[in-house]
Amino acid sequence: MTEAPVVAEHRVAAIGPGSLILVVGPSGAGKDTLLGLAKAACADDPNIVFPRRVITRVASASEDNEEVSPDAFRQALARNEYAVHWEAHGHCYALSRRIDDDLRAGRTVIANVSRTVIATVRRAYADVVVVSITAPTNVLAERLAMRGRSSDGKIEHRLSRTVDDISAAPDVTIVNVDSAEYHARQFVRIIKGDRWEA
Repeated sequence: MTEAPVVAEHRVAAIGPGSLILVVGPSGAGKDTLLGLAKAACADDPNIVFPRRVITRVASASEDNEEVSPDAFRQALARNEYAVHWEAHGHCYALSRRIDDDLRAGRTVIANVSRTVIATVRRAYADVVVVSITAPTNVLAERLAMRGRSSDGKIEHRLSRTVDDISAAPDVTIVNVDSAEYHARQFVRIIKGDRWEA
């Protein structure tokens, strides 16, 4: 299993025309909460897709992920079933290749990913929008402490992670310090195309 993020290399042309919205941000920023609210708000639109991530750790109550064993993950990887995959904090994550079909059909796909995959994904897909969801460090630390998920590892290590890559810079940033409902409405506007109005 490689630590580097990987997108299948056989692709010739960038996949589109649909939009791939990548949600990134530090642990404790509230990404899963806003994703859940946005998914509910967009439930009536078949052209907006929220794929489930595949993960090798136990999913928390706020996540809609598909939990698999490390062996099952490696087997699926060998079968080329993942459009993109990465490792973080000792766990493996991936998005199914089904997202490629959605994007070719012109749908908007929204996924929570690691910042380390952004540069590679930007090269593989025609229309990529990176939305950073963040909060002040003291707020992040408080949220992580309240969450108390053992698989998170040490809080200080999670808060100190950085990605020094200009291509990983977000297109839009949501500073999630007000009500979740308010920021979810911002996020939905971005998903529906009002990208610079957040």
